[in-house]
Amino acid sequence: MALERETLDQLLETVRRFVGEQLIPNEDRICQEDAIPPEIVSQMRQLGLFGYSIPEEYGGIGLNMSEEVQLVFELSQASPACRSLVGTNNGIGSQGIILDGSKAQMEKYLPRLASGEIIGSFALTEPDFGSDAASIRTTAHREGEHYVINGTKRYITNAPEAGLFTLMARTGPKDSGADGISCFLVEAPTPGLKLGPPDKKMGMSGSHTCDVIFEDCRVPASQLLGGQEGQGFRTAMKVLDRGRLSIAAACVGVAERLIRDSLTFAAERKQFGRPIADFQLVQAMLADSRTEAYAARAMVTDAAARYDSGETVATLAACCKLFASEMVGRVADRAVQIHGGAGYVADYPVERFYRDVRLFRLYEGTSQIQQLIIARNMIRDHAG
Repeated sequence: MALERETLDQLLETVRRFVGEQLIPNEDRICQEDAIPPEIVSQMRQLGLFGYSIPEEYGGIGLNMSEEVQLVFELSQASPACRSLVGTNNGIGSQGIILDGSKAQMEKYLPRLASGEIIGSFALTEPDFGSDAASIRTTAHREGEHYVINGTKRYITNAPEAGLFTLMARTGPKDSGADGISCFLVEAPTPGLKLGPPDKKMGMSGSHTCDVIFEDCRVPASQLLGGQEGQGFRTAMKVLDRGRLSIAAACVGVAERLIRDSLTFAAERKQFGRPIADFQLVQAMLADSRTEAYAARAMVTDAAARYDSGETVATLAACCKLFASEMVGRVADRAVQIHGGAGYVADYPVERFYRDVRLFRLYEGTSQIQQLIIARNMIRDHAG
């Protein structure tokens, strides 16, 4: 159910102020310490940012998709690590429970995710399987009233902080493909669940990933999502549809921040006695970035409205994620170019953003996977 316009506007203005007064001033600290300060996390909890997409009956704000992307546009104008921390609780960490969980599972976990008491994490990717999610090897064998899980997950966002993993594991035979995958809710700590060392990444300081290792990890059968085997892959795909729209919105927010910073720099930086903003080749880079960011915003806004109307948006979500993630990479590159030598040193945020945004083209489906989804859906629809 949509919020009243006045209520939504107040929420967006509150987030806008929080970004400007708290997140942006702490970006350098987050990067240097590779951590979001505890006082910032506490404020995020107080603002309800860990549960903006979780239904109100479970303690969240209950934003629909159109409202969520508007909030993400604002939140993502600061370091992407800040959105990433709360993004899993609102997206891939909770949406599986919301879409396919049992009433008991929703009542048990959604209030804790919405409050930020626990951090959610989505464990799908494996060392040998990323894009080919239907071929995962992690297994879950039923033994009485428990499942015994064995396998390793890789590049799992927020795993070092996670209190709950939405885990995809194979309950069917090896040749069962997607139909043999089930979804489990695994709490941390649980005996047999181990974490690898944090990954050393190109960017996204403050957002942590690591391997998640399951060695004879015994999980109660009640933790099977929705109580049904063989539904995990379908749950994952539904979750990713919404997640890709949110990621695309994050790309728009970052792009708009980079454009603003680039324009400010170009207006103040002088060469040959004039601001470089007077030079047409700099103007061309600014104009191209503004045009592409506007196009991405329009795409995301349209696809979100269609999602809310009940339309199947798998193709549109892939279009948005593909275009927006590639767009923000180009915008970041132009931002560095406009800043010149200053853009290559850490004195200006564009250097950090240039590294941070590279991830958007990889996670929740690479650009190439989005291309395949779009084309295959087009061909299927054409064939009728």
